[in-house]
Amino acid sequence: MTDLDLLVLGGGTAGLVAAVIAGGLGAEVTLVERDRTGGDCLWTGCVPSKALIESAGLAHGMRHADRLGLPPVEPDVDLAAVMEHVRAAQRAIEPHDAPERVRAAGAQVVADSAEFVGPRRVRLRAAGTEVSARAVLVAVGSEPILPPVPGLAQAAPLTSDTVWDLTVLPPRLLVLGGGPIGCELSQAFGRLGSQVTVVEQGPRLLPREDPDVGDLIAGRLTGEGADVRTGTTVADVRAGVRAGGAEPDGPWRVRLTGARPGEVTVDRILVAGGRRPRSSGLGLARAGVAVTDTGAIRVDARMRTSARGVYAAGDVTGILPFTHVAAAQAGTATLNALFGLPRRVRYLPMPYVVFTDPEVARVGLRADQARARWGRRAVSTRLDLRDVDRAVAAGRTDGWVSLVADPGWRLVGATVVAPAAGEVIGELAAMVARRARLTDLYATVHPYPTYSLGAVDAVGELLQERLLTPSTRRLTRPVLAALRAAART
Repeated sequence: MTDLDLLVLGGGTAGLVAAVIAGGLGAEVTLVERDRTGGDCLWTGCVPSKALIESAGLAHGMRHADRLGLPPVEPDVDLAAVMEHVRAAQRAIEPHDAPERVRAAGAQVVADSAEFVGPRRVRLRAAGTEVSARAVLVAVGSEPILPPVPGLAQAAPLTSDTVWDLTVLPPRLLVLGGGPIGCELSQAFGRLGSQVTVVEQGPRLLPREDPDVGDLIAGRLTGEGADVRTGTTVADVRAGVRAGGAEPDGPWRVRLTGARPGEVTVDRILVAGGRRPRSSGLGLARAGVAVTDTGAIRVDARMRTSARGVYAAGDVTGILPFTHVAAAQAGTATLNALFGLPRRVRYLPMPYVVFTDPEVARVGLRADQARARWGRRAVSTRLDLRDVDRAVAAGRTDGWVSLVADPGWRLVGATVVAPAAGEVIGELAAMVARRARLTDLYATVHPYPTYSLGAVDAVGELLQERLLTPSTRRLTRPVLAALRAAART
């Protein structure tokens, strides 16, 4: 195979999007995937985690049904059955990412691994053949990071890739990492019945967010029975006294240092401290592709690497490791690679969601970032969920909606902490993308009662504060008095 328009390395979200677009446009395109198409999102990330979270949420609701006037029930959790639900969701979605769909779009799919042998030239390892193309897109994804903790390896730690192989619920689970993955899985396993200890070396959970977001999620996890230890690190792991059990099922004695030192005994350890680009072994240097110290491929806004004709997209770039971001990057890279277009990826309007309960959804700037850019001219407003009727009716008032705008009242950021926050953030992301004003949101009629009204009412609070003032009344009262007088004549 030679003289392709586009060669795609990796069959995850970015690679699939690129191959389908290129094939649909009539390009000669081949996708190379060493394992199964679908990538982390389908097999170890988005899909399985959300299926697990759904089961865990129902278990939690059963235990706490009395908050809605119903008798509580303790669920009999069978993790094997829960994981079958997870696999059923994967099977239902798998056809969307299958090689047959890619081929139907006009692209070729090759099951092999690849490495660069020169600029825009790749060798397929199993086939032993070389392939050249006008452009190459590297979309090989990422892999979990295992910290160098003494004794950790002997405990056969779980990762976000391998936790889906569990069939028995760990009675005691230590989750190492308080980012999105760690928070989601900590809450899910805690709700299914594990006694969870969360260890985060930073001062709070979800460090990318406003401090009160991490504080709220930490409080929720603690309230559900988890032991949350921030500012804490794992010093070492040692085998505990076993009662006939076999590795890797504990007990394991984990020594902690930092703000919450001590020793905890657990049955399994889940490492959820982040992921790194899967860029080693690709021969990138031979193609002239530069990478960062963490292995991320350096790209510009057009998704071009340092090598002419070589593009990258998805987690391998180290930029906002989310499925929808990978898809957007891949679409831009594909059109630029095929037609020499100057399309750029805009990251400010790209939202993301942490699927805890409550969900945490954000797009654009935080309030502190806006103040750093515009000072006191930045505009911000916030409405707590206790003032949102839908939340009150559901008995779920932990959370808020906060909006951030530039001095011209154009929306530049939003944070939603609420049930179904992920369903609310899309509208706000569209506003950021179109540089819409807060008044545009307020003027749009939203259905009642919904969580989306929280954003509208947040603007309403701001308008009331800024416009319905004594100064305004001094202007309107004479006008109203004149109108009343005219009506009497």
